[in-house]
Amino acid sequence: METASEATNLLAIWGTGGAILLLLVFSGIFSGSETALTTASRGKLHAMAEKGDKGAAKALRLTDDKERLIGAILLGNNLVNILATSLATMLFTTLLGDSAVAVATLVMTLLVLIFSEVLPKTYAITNSELMARRVSHLIRAIVVVLSPIVNSVRALVRLILSAFGVKTDPEANFLAAQEEIAGAIALHHSEGAVEKADRDRLLGALDLGQRTVSEIMLHRRDIEMLDIGNPAPEIIEKALKSPHTRIPLYSENSENIVGVLHAKDMFRALHRIVHESEEPAEALANFDIMDVSMEPYFVPETTALDEQMREFLRRRSHFALVVDEYGALKGLITLEDILEEIVGEIADEHDTEPPSGIVPFKDGSVEVEGVMTIRDLNRACEWHLPDEEANTVAGLVIHEAQAIPNAGQVFSFHGFRFEVLERQNNRLTKLRVRKLG
Repeated sequence: METASEATNLLAIWGTGGAILLLLVFSGIFSGSETALTTASRGKLHAMAEKGDKGAAKALRLTDDKERLIGAILLGNNLVNILATSLATMLFTTLLGDSAVAVATLVMTLLVLIFSEVLPKTYAITNSELMARRVSHLIRAIVVVLSPIVNSVRALVRLILSAFGVKTDPEANFLAAQEEIAGAIALHHSEGAVEKADRDRLLGALDLGQRTVSEIMLHRRDIEMLDIGNPAPEIIEKALKSPHTRIPLYSENSENIVGVLHAKDMFRALHRIVHESEEPAEALANFDIMDVSMEPYFVPETTALDEQMREFLRRRSHFALVVDEYGALKGLITLEDILEEIVGEIADEHDTEPPSGIVPFKDGSVEVEGVMTIRDLNRACEWHLPDEEANTVAGLVIHEAQAIPNAGQVFSFHGFRFEVLERQNNRLTKLRVRKLG
């Protein structure tokens, strides 16, 4: 009888030990799955799913509701860990007696830490997409089974939080997709995986939806225009001397834009006059520039850059005049201006001035034009000057100074030193900027 009893006890001990090991395996699967499914790249999983990988597709669907996913995994993980610890306590009580609790706590802490936490999570971090695909079927089944309990727990948690005035939105993302992509690009650049030029182009494309045409337009003060009231030969001469292909036409005052002259249309008309008219000089003198002008295209200054680019492509147009809410002319914008926000300054052989540059000095300061945008200065110097209150460097200084400074005045704000080098009328034309500290 004693032999049979000993055999039964031995079998129970081995059975309990086996159950503990099995539970530790499940605990490792839960821990690794949590890490894999939360760190796996959704972009890579989507690409795999597009190629027919069912595991990747299921992993993507699981991560659509991360709150439910994490809740189910944590519930399952806690269940197996608590059960494993309880069984270990029973086992060591049988073997050691009174000291069993302390021994069981120490042993289970080591086993859970090594084999159920560190080891599976390290593997999951190293092979996140692979593990996410492999465990997606099992975790999906567990999520479905535990959903009633998880949903009840979620409701209880929200009720408790609401009692403390904390509002939760289950549909809200912790990080917008665009911000997530921008953050990833910045991170890879800081790690050396993405070159600065590539980072600037990628971030420039992402920012188009957040910026408006008023931020990059050519101000009305700098727009070259032609007065249709002038004699035709004078208009033609000015158009030929201009480096621009498209030139706005106005009548009586610069606010009254009546058309846009395209150089190619003017050349065609002049070609006809020279080759088809019996009296070219007389025909040229009587030439009406409005006969070859295009209808002006006006856009609001609040239009987003990505929307304006799509509209340019849809209309097969590269040129628009920018107006404010009252219809007053504010400036002009071209498709090239928008593309320059992505690829940087675009210069050609007809540009009369070099791109707005930055003159560096040995002390770390730079000399810039007042009209240079803060965004361009930040991109060029790796700075972080705020551009919420002003678009240009001069505008930022005027905003902070609450006045139009004179040449020679120096200001310090936002961790930078600004020295006004030149002022023309009410415009700050040149400044010197240096980062403090």
